[in-house]
Amino acid sequence: MREDQKALLRETFALIAPDAEAVAAIFYRRLFELDPALRPLFKSDMTAQGHKLMAMIGMVIANLDRLEAVVPAVRELGKRHAGYGVVVAHYGTMSGALFWMLRQALGDAWTQETAAAWATCYGLIVGMMLAGSGQGGTMSLLA
Repeated sequence: MREDQKALLRETFALIAPDAEAVAAIFYRRLFELDPALRPLFKSDMTAQGHKLMAMIGMVIANLDRLEAVVPAVRELGKRHAGYGVVVAHYGTMSGALFWMLRQALGDAWTQETAAAWATCYGLIVGMMLAGSGQGGTMSLLA
């Protein structure tokens, strides 16, 4: 990941972090619009789930200069997701919801460069999660 991409990720995450609860709610609302069959995979309180989502994204963003530090946690997350029934195809749906949410939350700050930076970051995260899940495979980032 390039330094300019890391800077864009830090800047744009800082813009949405103060509204983390609302931003996470937008993400999950869109995720379930895109694929209602995913809703039953989420058994816990969605506000708490949103906090976990934003905390994980924040952890990755905070460690962009040393991603190796987050690999164990992200792989473990992938393993847990596989246990919940998440399959490779779901990561494409999550990508769609994430990028839609980012476009909504960032407004004019959402540029082609910002989209490319988030796509790179999401690809790295998904790669780690898939490695942890034991599912392997690849996916397309259609954002």
